[in-house]
Amino acid sequence: MTITITAFERSPDGGKGLARDTRVRWAIEEAGLSYEVRPVSFRAMKEPAHLALHPFGQIPTYEEGDLALFETGAIVLHIAQRHAGLLPDDADARARAITWMFAALSTVEPPILELGNARLLEGSKPWNAERLPLVEDRVRVRLDQLSVRLGDADWLDGAFSAGDLMMVSVLLRLKSSGMLDEYPNLAAYVARGEARPAYQRAFDAQLAVNTGKSSTI
Repeated sequence: MTITITAFERSPDGGKGLARDTRVRWAIEEAGLSYEVRPVSFRAMKEPAHLALHPFGQIPTYEEGDLALFETGAIVLHIAQRHAGLLPDDADARARAITWMFAALSTVEPPILELGNARLLEGSKPWNAERLPLVEDRVRVRLDQLSVRLGDADWLDGAFSAGDLMMVSVLLRLKSSGMLDEYPNLAAYVARGEARPAYQRAFDAQLAVNTGKSSTI
């Protein structure tokens, strides 16, 4: 059955790989699967056809036969559970990898998203100068903790897993801020993720949508 995902017709990041469909593309590439992309405009995202797939009018969505999924974490977990390459065979290691997926989305990403909003959407507010350092400190608390846990290991728990895929994807949002440079082991960790051939293919595919190239991968 053909896998079809939705993505921004024109991504707000211009194809830098920060849109959440890149995470799904990466998982699909790690699993060695083929897929198609259906680009949707911001207007189409709020229309009934797309809302039937994603009730909150966002991207990505995932369709395979009669199955339709939304929410990036759920989609990546589905791919990882059905195909080799993203979760360990050992039951305990598998559970730990899934735990890291949840940690990336529920614990590490929220303060990073808050920082993005503080810088991009609230920069002109009179209280931003006082609030921004507090938001940055909340990000650093999480980075401090993650840096200690990773140590000098290549990946979070042995071999690369969906937990690393999700964590690297979350940390990529910090590259332009310079905050990752304060944590050499985390910067190297992200670089290892970006160097994976599957990530490169996913990144190039996401960029292709924004440059008008073919959407069949």
